[in-house]
Amino acid sequence: MVQFSTAHLDASFAALSDATRRGVLEQLGRSEASITELADKFHMTLTGMKKHVGVLEQAGLVTTEKVGRVRTCRLGLRALEEEAAWIEGRREIWNARFDALDDVVEALKRKEKADGRQNQ
Repeated sequence: MVQFSTAHLDASFAALSDATRRGVLEQLGRSEASITELADKFHMTLTGMKKHVGVLEQAGLVTTEKVGRVRTCRLGLRALEEEAAWIEGRREIWNARFDALDDVVEALKRKEKADGRQNQ
């Protein structure tokens, strides 16, 4: 069984829970950008964008580099394999439950059909 780092998953999912942060990741997937450029693109204050980038950076999803007065952001080296594996595990559990529910529904339909024939 795959072991997941709870703190790591918590940080990732907390970072991904915000639409702005997901948008920042999408933007950085296209090209690196300064915090100022990101703030302008998302129509927010520089301070607000710094906080969003900080959350993404703590989760390891973004790295920043300061050159002079400009802090440039790019996607972090860590991909989301662990998060994807956790989600896949939940998907498998739900699929198994839905398959079992389908079996119960089909059995009830067959029983109802058989009972209907016996009552005629």
